[in-house]
Amino acid sequence: MCIMYYKNMVAIYLTAPLPHLATIHDHLGFLDNGKIRLGVNLDLGGAITYLSKSGSDVNVVNSADWGRQIQMSHYSGPNPFAPNGKQPTKAWEGIGWNPIQSGDSFGNRSKVLDYRNDGKSIYVKCIPMQWPLNNEPGECTFECWLKLEGQAVQVRSRLVNSRSDHTQYEGRGQELPAVYTNGPWYRLMTYVGDKPFTGDTLSQRPSVFMWTGWRATENWAALVDDKDFGVGIWHPGVYSFIGGFFGPTGAGGPHDSPTGYIAPVSNEIIDWNIDYDYRYTLILGSLREIRQYVYRHAKRPRLPVYDFARDRQHWIYHGAVDTGWPIRHELRMKLTALVAQLVSPDGLWLASDGKKLTLEGSFTGTKSPVRLYWKRADDPTFSESKSIAIPIQVDGKMHRVEVDLDENCEYRGAIMGLRLDLARNAESASQIEIRRILIGR
Repeated sequence: MCIMYYKNMVAIYLTAPLPHLATIHDHLGFLDNGKIRLGVNLDLGGAITYLSKSGSDVNVVNSADWGRQIQMSHYSGPNPFAPNGKQPTKAWEGIGWNPIQSGDSFGNRSKVLDYRNDGKSIYVKCIPMQWPLNNEPGECTFECWLKLEGQAVQVRSRLVNSRSDHTQYEGRGQELPAVYTNGPWYRLMTYVGDKPFTGDTLSQRPSVFMWTGWRATENWAALVDDKDFGVGIWHPGVYSFIGGFFGPTGAGGPHDSPTGYIAPVSNEIIDWNIDYDYRYTLILGSLREIRQYVYRHAKRPRLPVYDFARDRQHWIYHGAVDTGWPIRHELRMKLTALVAQLVSPDGLWLASDGKKLTLEGSFTGTKSPVRLYWKRADDPTFSESKSIAIPIQVDGKMHRVEVDLDENCEYRGAIMGLRLDLARNAESASQIEIRRILIGR
């Protein structure tokens, strides 16, 4: 068993003995459209525990412990998470707040509150369990809507939080979702290049237990067998993935230890009262069919427009907090450190297509200029050489600022993400409002 968590934005992995998943008599709900067969386990919060071709009993989903399956898993602070003095098990104390759909590491199952199956779609709602703690239900609910479309499973997942701790913790990586496969499906295939949706050469990721991360520039990855058959996970708009393989490759069933793993990962601030949902697609078929499905349905990359009228647009902060969920009209923040960083989600666009940055915001108690950093596909780190100053007016009024990014010759090639650095004036309180950030021609 392995669970991923983030500390200072670095992935750390732990192993520990877990209860065997004795599900032979569990209650499963199924959908079958003549092409694929899907099963959710109603004794494990409705997590997906079965996926096969119709008429076949060869299940690709691994369920050797309750941290596997195909399931929802969310992360936040504090770290360690010890509600009412209850302490997490030593092996998992570094994970922090981590409700998962199936159950906890002590063998306590999540509780299904509602289940509907009309033969065409499934709806399931549960109270998840805190993975590191013994019998600690999450102060939240998970919901999933599932339907079949040819060789694909369309899934909408939703977290509704109601935590008694109202602290705004820093954003952390969320598994959207976690996908575990059996031993035969060990070849982790994806596209990492800067020419997405052109049929460019795929890459095979290393089959190693210590999960590795990469930028999936077509927003999908797949675990396939030696004949190129398996399951793909496509999450539109998500570029950051982690995955790998644990144990001997090529053999093993749902209750055996060997397992493949994939998770699309988005860094998010998970507020105490957030209503957070996402959609993804599972595709069962050959590697060629998986990629073709994505190509038929995916929208091609566009220049980023971050409009903060209703949400954070997947941005996170270091050294800053905002006014909390829900977001209304713009981000309203104050700096909690002398220098704060606002970090965008990963994306992909060509510098030659988007040379101008526009920022709409107001600033009080900060220093001018703000500094913008970017990372490239060929140099995926933020650095001073890949940055430019953005002059701002520190008068508390909303202004629109435009900057020509190509004034810096390092703004070139495929751009993967942005970071804004703001310095606080130590002599006065900071108040920042950011309405929009966009890249244009």
